[in-house]
Amino acid sequence: MNTQEPPNSNSLSRSLFLIGRNSRGQWVVRNQCGTRGGLFIDRVQALKFAMFENGQRPQAVIMVPGVRELDINNAMASSDPGAKPARTRQAA
Repeated sequence: MNTQEPPNSNSLSRSLFLIGRNSRGQWVVRNQCGTRGGLFIDRVQALKFAMFENGQRPQAVIMVPGVRELDINNAMASSDPGAKPARTRQAA
């Protein structure tokens, strides 16, 4: 039984996740507004992270072609000053 509460409607509008590979071949996951993301060594773990973070909504996960870099510095600069640091996760 899943005991987690579903994400609220405000977070659903920002829960689109993009998955691609960076220049080093690692899998990159980042939400649309750049506040959550991570680096992963395989596609399966990247997809699991994106699904967990978006409330298990496969329609909100998009695989993107080409090189995709994770830039948490740019995400923090564009977010509001009172925002919490971006959540990142790196697979070993």
